Amino acid sequence: MQEYARQCRLRRWMVPVPVLTPRLSSLWLGLVTPVYARIGRKLIDSLRTPTLVRDPSALAVFGIAPMGLKEAIARALVNEDHEFAQTRWSDALSSTGNAPSWGGVRFGTRIVDSRTLQVSVAPAAAFAPIRRVGGPTGWYFANFLWQARGACDLLVGGVGLRRGRRDPQTLAVGDVLDFWRVEACEPDCSLRLAAEMKVPGRAWLQFEVEPTPGGSIIRQTAIFDPAGLAGLLYWYALYPAHRWIFAGMLRGIAAAAEDSVGFA
Repeated sequence: MQEYARQCRLRRWMVPVPVLTPRLSSLWLGLVTPVYARIGRKLIDSLRTPTLVRDPSALAVFGIAPMGLKEAIARALVNEDHEFAQTRWSDALSSTGNAPSWGGVRFGTRIVDSRTLQVSVAPAAAFAPIRRVGGPTGWYFANFLWQARGACDLLVGGVGLRRGRRDPQTLAVGDVLDFWRVEACEPDCSLRLAAEMKVPGRAWLQFEVEPTPGGSIIRQTAIFDPAGLAGLLYWYALYPAHRWIFAGMLRGIAAAAEDSVGFA
């Protein structure tokens, strides 16, 4: 637990208690973490069994050198991010039925807030405003609030909005985009940005464009991996503002896409 907290930049205190049964521990685990109580009970029950291997005989027999705890946790975190990035969140969200209208949907430790808008243009035209987002183009809605967020980020030691972007028309994986960085980009299809501003957790902003018989659907998804209680408080305190800004940005992107076709 302490090593996981260290790698995730979390601060955790170990509080000893005189009496606590596995059942009570599992119920508490289910209350304060995304793990279900029945899973937590199995995990806590397993603590009764020693897991440290002190006999080196297996190293001579099998010829396999196990990695250490630090390396194993680091690898698990990387694999978790890869699996998360490869998931189609449009499918995951639609399969859950009607998503809650407040706070986003929980997927493990992550919170996902997604919205869509139909436009009457081809995917290439729908994706064009997304490709130009940030930098001199701005964020299509409430740019003064984006600038204020960048100024606040600078005050706490972050990068702010001063970095802009490399090119006003094209993006590539690894490019800086204001206080984001391009993590994945598929032309005329999808763009995923990883946040590099100061936040109590990790954040991504993802755009996807899918063709439809009448044009295209633009999906915008905000993903937040909160770092403990501070991260949860940050997300829910700012959720009304984020919801308003992201909804306005999506409308602005849709309007820009349709206006560009009409102008052409």
